[in-house]
Amino acid sequence: MLRRATAVDGAVMAAIHAAAFPAPDAWRADVFSQQLALPGTFGLLHPSGGMILARLAADEAEVLTLAVAPEVRGTGIAAALLQQAAAICGAMGASALFLEVSVGNAAARAAYDRAGFQPVGRRRAYYADLSDALVLRLGLRDAE
Repeated sequence: MLRRATAVDGAVMAAIHAAAFPAPDAWRADVFSQQLALPGTFGLLHPSGGMILARLAADEAEVLTLAVAPEVRGTGIAAALLQQAAAICGAMGASALFLEVSVGNAAARAAYDRAGFQPVGRRRAYYADLSDALVLRLGLRDAE
């Protein structure tokens, strides 16, 4: 059901992102295309309106962004994207997957908690609205 995104999917990813985030926070199509062209970066698309963009650096991976269209939230799309991205990152050699989430985004925080992410830090005034971000980590090896 999920498929790997390529640089030509920048517009699709941007449309999902724009539906999920306020205009000032939405990423442009060229940003997605440029990111997808970089080594170690990959994206996944869900046909119902979800996307994730992640990158690997050495033995750590990071979710750069994840978005699910509002009309299909709560249907397991985010969980599927996170699970597949974690599997890909692990297969690429990552021992952990990190991400940032706004302290005020209760729905996303709950989804990340269900996926097994644990808080490991906080970035003060990280977002444009000056809200803090929690740094979350998911161990990708059995013992973590």
